[in-house]
Amino acid sequence: MSDYVLSCSSTADLNTEWMTRRNIPFACFHISIDGKDYLDDMGKTVQSEALFDRMLSGANVKTSQIAAGEYMDFFRNYLDQGLDILHVSISSGISGSYNSALLARDLLMEEYPDRKILLIDSLYASSGYGFFVDALADRRDQGVSLDELYNWGMDRRMNVQHWFYTTDLRFFIRGGRISKTAGAIGQVLGVCPLLCVDKEGKLALMEKVRTKKRVLKRTVDIMEQMAEDGKDYSGKCFICHSDPKEAMKIKEAIRDHFPNLNGEPVVFPIGVTIGCHTGPGTIAVFFWGKER
Repeated sequence: MSDYVLSCSSTADLNTEWMTRRNIPFACFHISIDGKDYLDDMGKTVQSEALFDRMLSGANVKTSQIAAGEYMDFFRNYLDQGLDILHVSISSGISGSYNSALLARDLLMEEYPDRKILLIDSLYASSGYGFFVDALADRRDQGVSLDELYNWGMDRRMNVQHWFYTTDLRFFIRGGRISKTAGAIGQVLGVCPLLCVDKEGKLALMEKVRTKKRVLKRTVDIMEQMAEDGKDYSGKCFICHSDPKEAMKIKEAIRDHFPNLNGEPVVFPIGVTIGCHTGPGTIAVFFWGKER
């Protein structure tokens, strides 16, 4: 058994069963629906489908990150057990959560001078963040030390490829990521923006592809271009979605296109924090690949 704990936040968008089985505790983000606050606890309190139904009905949704005080309480639970901590944060390019964790660490080091809290800014979001944490858990289970795991994570964090697209522009328009005019034209033409997460951990629009069928094919083509070993890719693949039918289509396409995959592509629903910003219609694919 390790003398340290590997942790993350609920925005890793896996599920509670997965996290329990992998022994990865997580701190919870928060969402607000029409002024009422809820925990993002990976679907135990609010499930994504229920959130999207409320959003489509016009509900006002907001998100809030984990405060430094919450991180202190979360970390203290393990420090009091005599455990060191490797905590992996959602990308600082889209959230201030990493900075809150840094503040909590610095304050706690005054209380626990003999313990270690190491932090990794994953530069990832959603199940791509979860993909990275899951890979760290593999190595933790192989018996690597805290420092070795931290160094491996820092060396490899730029090699998880994140590609995603949306087939529903309504909430990209509402959130101001697409102008109303461009969004209206895009909806008429069936445009599906194809984005990635860049080397700074920020969202970057790469292409505008017309129709669901074409953007799905384009995503699989990009996976072949960017994956380790191309079409012979033999690593894992995670898929995250707010559209179950589209998720199953791209899962089948990836499975058929990459015969050497390490198991079936694993599919997770987008969590409620990320879902507040994307809305329904989003598909994301994560895999090991070229450095971003």
